[in-house]
Amino acid sequence: MAKAAKIELVCSDCGMNFTRWQGQCRCGAWNTLVEMRIPKSTSKTAVTRSAKTAGYAGLIGGGSKKINEIAASDAEKIPTGIGELDRVLCGGVTRGSVNLISGDPGAGKTTLLSELVANMSKTSASLYCTAEESLSQFKNRVDRLKLDYNEDNLYLLAETSVEAIIEELDNHNIKFAVIDSIQAVVTENANGSPGSPSQVKSSAQALTQYCKQNNVTMFIIAHVNKNNEIAGPQTLVHIVDALLHIDTNDGQIRTLRANKNRFGDIDTVGIFRMCERGMLSVDNPSEIFLSGSSTESPGSTITCIRKGNRNLLLEIQCLTTETEAEFPQRVCVGLNMNRIKMLTGILRKHTKTKIFHDTFFNIVGGLRIDESETCIDLALVSALLSSLNDFIIPRNTCIMGELSLNGDVRPIDSGVPRVKEAAQHGFTEIVIPYRNYHKSMEGLGANIHPVKTIHELIKLIT
Repeated sequence: MAKAAKIELVCSDCGMNFTRWQGQCRCGAWNTLVEMRIPKSTSKTAVTRSAKTAGYAGLIGGGSKKINEIAASDAEKIPTGIGELDRVLCGGVTRGSVNLISGDPGAGKTTLLSELVANMSKTSASLYCTAEESLSQFKNRVDRLKLDYNEDNLYLLAETSVEAIIEELDNHNIKFAVIDSIQAVVTENANGSPGSPSQVKSSAQALTQYCKQNNVTMFIIAHVNKNNEIAGPQTLVHIVDALLHIDTNDGQIRTLRANKNRFGDIDTVGIFRMCERGMLSVDNPSEIFLSGSSTESPGSTITCIRKGNRNLLLEIQCLTTETEAEFPQRVCVGLNMNRIKMLTGILRKHTKTKIFHDTFFNIVGGLRIDESETCIDLALVSALLSSLNDFIIPRNTCIMGELSLNGDVRPIDSGVPRVKEAAQHGFTEIVIPYRNYHKSMEGLGANIHPVKTIHELIKLIT
């Protein structure tokens, strides 16, 4: 007689199990516990399951070995033909790796991977498995993007069963595959509906096991929740080799970042531009974030930020107008409002600047600046004073530095690479924190102006 199924409550956010219902999970989420029925395994089933998962990382049998008996080998990198993706993956995708890519709806996950699978089909048999749309929809996208592919090596599959997907991979000797998406596929080895914690975990484990044992490279698309985090159990992130995330901005700019990478670092950021031809790699992103205007006007300042290990030049614009309301407005696009309020408070306290105006801030190119990016403080203050007092900051000037509450200019990280980036783009006047100055900056062909306080900055730009 079959044993009764065991009932457990599983958090849909983190995958933690509970024996009875409670309102809040230990991860902090409320009302996320879902009832799951788990059949009790007999000893025979446990042995069978253990045999199936043997060789999970690609090596079947053989037992343990001494470390000196194992030959070290470098992971083989495959260029994808997409410059910014290769940059994020440190030279290309690793053969036999399983990579997870996430992002908001409309971020460009399917668009990017459609181009990727088309490029990979030129060298090996490739499969795109779509569980969320028809094959004709995918073919229409390929034709619209005018992708170049090898028609003999590119296979399309509309399937939700993990076992059927693996069978197709075997039948056609596929070496590169895309699964769209992990929340839409199901496996016979787990209970629950598609997207449930048990199904997501078991499906990812089965696909990863097959890829490791057969040296198949795979990209898996994952949905995100309202907090822009991967939906489903956190164990999904631990199973895969790399986790890529696409951030969207207010405009067409997309940034690709590796939050996990077993075969490289996670400091590199890829910049893409979404257009009718798909996700285009931006080799020189500074050109996008600079207006390119030849006319000089008050309220415009150039600064340098750091995205991962890349230095990006961008233009900050500020407009101040006399207010027609009882209280002046503070509007910013791509910036943190709390940071703006703090900087205006510093100006009022230390420079006696009175700001009874409507103030508008904007980042050229639609980039969104994180609150932790404090190196733009001096540029924000300079743009505000420039518009308020109607004077022009020359377009050959680049200003960077953090401002403290007592009016001192604090140092920023990676000062030398930022200055080199500005000098390479033709900026001849560069303002930096005093403690960031280094002798190596002298031979770059630019005049370096170290400043200690906000008073020195104002004296320099006015």
